[in-house]
Amino acid sequence: MNKIAAIIILAFFAAACGGNAKKQQETATQKATLQTEALPDNSDWEEIHASIAEIESFDGTRILESGQGFFVGNNLLVTQYSLVSQATNVKVKPFNENKTYTADKFVAFDRINDLIILQVDGIDRNPIQLFEGSLPNFTKSMYVAPKTGKTIQLFSGKVLNLANVKGSRLYRLSNVIRKSQFGTPIFTADKKAIGVAYSATVDYEMQSFAIPSVYISDMLKKQKEKPESLAALSVNANAETAAENAKIKGIVLETDAGNITLQLFNETPEYRDNFIRLAKEQYFDSLLIHRVIANFGIQSGAADTRYAEPGDNVGWKGPGYTIPAHIIPGLYHKRGMVGSPRKPDTANQRRRSDGSQFYIVSGRKYFDNELDEIEKQNDYKFSAEQRQVYKTIGGAPHLDGSYTIFGKVISGMDVVDKIAKVETDQRWRPVKDIRIKRVRILK
Repeated sequence: MNKIAAIIILAFFAAACGGNAKKQQETATQKATLQTEALPDNSDWEEIHASIAEIESFDGTRILESGQGFFVGNNLLVTQYSLVSQATNVKVKPFNENKTYTADKFVAFDRINDLIILQVDGIDRNPIQLFEGSLPNFTKSMYVAPKTGKTIQLFSGKVLNLANVKGSRLYRLSNVIRKSQFGTPIFTADKKAIGVAYSATVDYEMQSFAIPSVYISDMLKKQKEKPESLAALSVNANAETAAENAKIKGIVLETDAGNITLQLFNETPEYRDNFIRLAKEQYFDSLLIHRVIANFGIQSGAADTRYAEPGDNVGWKGPGYTIPAHIIPGLYHKRGMVGSPRKPDTANQRRRSDGSQFYIVSGRKYFDNELDEIEKQNDYKFSAEQRQVYKTIGGAPHLDGSYTIFGKVISGMDVVDKIAKVETDQRWRPVKDIRIKRVRILK
């Protein structure tokens, strides 16, 4: 039984490791020599050059990240969310001048697609046009660099394809994008931006990508009427927000299989506040219930599942942060409990939880000899109450004392049970996708 439990725990909670992805002809193209074109000052790229900026993010006076961004409104600049997510202010320096501007507010952000639109005070620039259509493979792609002397530099490459990379829909590029250029726009020949550039290691190789402009357009349509301070992006809720969250009656997960209503515990406020904040951001909407193990539980909240295709290996991606463990004596993994998965102890000695993923225990009933064996294996002592519950109601006792519990199901366990019985593949992903359509907050 110990071996089976260990396998289940590993499969249910460990971050999914990347497999060998398909290798296409883009590998050879990506390694090809790139062209650099010098454009005269009077070219029509001059105006575009003025609408791209270098950025530096700060926490107070401490510098955090450097990169680039570009204007999509007269004073609205888009860049990667991850470059500014921990910042209190951002310094913006357009390519065509030495003056620095300040941005400490945002009007929209998309955590899953790693984008944010900042409001930059005291500036007025022509917005760069966004490309809205679909591109054929091997379309010419370009990015602009700061001037060398009086010359604008344009670096050329190709859009290899629109790929599903670790659950995100991205343009894969042959352009070489360096860290200092993260956030820069990638253009087609008609001078429209196809997206926000960055690079990452995929299949043990550094590759370049562009986050498609369609996500920027969506954010512009949904931008806030009143800009919010960057401080609002902080993981920790302020006292006023925490007090409001403590009064919330429930969280409704509207899934393809039916509704599941959760109660979040006030005993674990950081987990409660985090879940509610993500729900308000619509972070969970359209995510898969990506891992299901019969007689054990169901799991969701992985950011790489929103655009996942059949057969994709998912469940590795969170919101970009983890949360300290908060294990409350008296809370244990009986049927219906909601907890937070994490990486194994070997890679996570402090047992920090994933920032967005969660599981719901369906469980099974246990015998005394099984509970005795789990106690020896985990160096954990079950109370008389726990033993009785696990023998009569059921749960997942092998997680007690090691994983944070932060809520419970108050309605919809029949839906959980229905999901827990669906057919799955060898990675415990349902063969037929089951999604969280949206999350509602009951006040």
